[in-house]
Amino acid sequence: MINIILAILSTLGALAILFASIGILRMPDFYLRLSVTVKASSLGVGLLLICAAIMFPGDASVTTKAIAIIFFLIITAPIAAHMIGRTAYFIGTPLWKGTVVDELDGMYNKETHELQSDPLLAIDKSISSFDDQIADTADETK
Repeated sequence: MINIILAILSTLGALAILFASIGILRMPDFYLRLSVTVKASSLGVGLLLICAAIMFPGDASVTTKAIAIIFFLIITAPIAAHMIGRTAYFIGTPLWKGTVVDELDGMYNKETHELQSDPLLAIDKSISSFDDQIADTADETK
C-alpha cells in the first residue's frame, strides 16, 4: 500500500516539475514564466520530499529534514518570486502584448521607490515612465 502511495506522490511531483519546465517555454513573458515556475516547482519538490519522508518512516532525521525543507520552501519561494517580479517591473521589463490591464501603471514613485495603493495618492499617469510598458511585439518579451 505504501508503494502505491509513493508511486502516486512521486509521479505527481515529477509531473508538476515537468509542467514548470514546460511553462518556462510556453509562457509569453517574464512575469507569467516566473509565476508558473515558482508554483509548479514548489509543489513538485514538496511532493517528492513527502515521498522521501514516507520512504524512511523509522528515521526521524529524514522526516524532520523533509518537513523543514518543505516549510522553508513554502515560506521563501513566493516571497522571492514577488520580489523578483517587482524588481523586474521597476526596471522596465516589458509585459506581454496581450496584457489587458497594467494595474501598477502610475502607482510607482521613482524618487522614493514606493508604491502607492491609493489611486488618489498615486503619481500622475501623464508623467509616469511606465505608460507604455506593455510590449508591442513578442520579441520584446524574450
